[in-house]
Amino acid sequence: MKHTTEDSRENAMTPLINKMKAGRRRWLAMAAGVGAALALSACAVVDSARAPATSASDAWVVLPIVNYTETPQAGLRAETIAASILKARGFSNLKQYPANLNSESLFEPAEREAVARALDWARGEKARYALTGAVDEWRYKVGVDGEPAVGITLQVIDVQTGTVIWSAAGSRTGWSRDAVSAVAQKLLRELLSPLGRG
Repeated sequence: MKHTTEDSRENAMTPLINKMKAGRRRWLAMAAGVGAALALSACAVVDSARAPATSASDAWVVLPIVNYTETPQAGLRAETIAASILKARGFSNLKQYPANLNSESLFEPAEREAVARALDWARGEKARYALTGAVDEWRYKVGVDGEPAVGITLQVIDVQTGTVIWSAAGSRTGWSRDAVSAVAQKLLRELLSPLGRG
């Protein structure tokens, strides 16, 4: 069989082509590693108890979420987002406590007694379950990036007995261009995902 000049050139180029392919594979592996590192830098940590056998059609109420941060009205913001997420997930029999039961304002810290008053109100409403909790962090981190950071704990209470039947805690950071409320919404969606599946 006769070899042409073209065949010779192709054979001579094979090591170069293989070298380029190996270089491309290394570059893709490095890019994947960098991507994974970036994904982890905007991360969430969640610890959750096993969800009780509840239903989205049960009578639910959202009680005050206590604000333990220096950010005014962080608890009220978390309540609103949580209620919206539950409604979107089909919690059709959901009520929020009357505004006069929570003393959180722009200038005064929340009081834990607000939860007890709202729980009494929930009993009068014949609610089955109540969602409450606390905001531990709601801010932009100090520094060059100014990343948003949110920390929230949630509890579900059996209204009639006052027993905590479920709890979860989580924290999440976002990218410097993310809003704190967007980070909080992602975290609350993840925290609330086990509820109402019974």
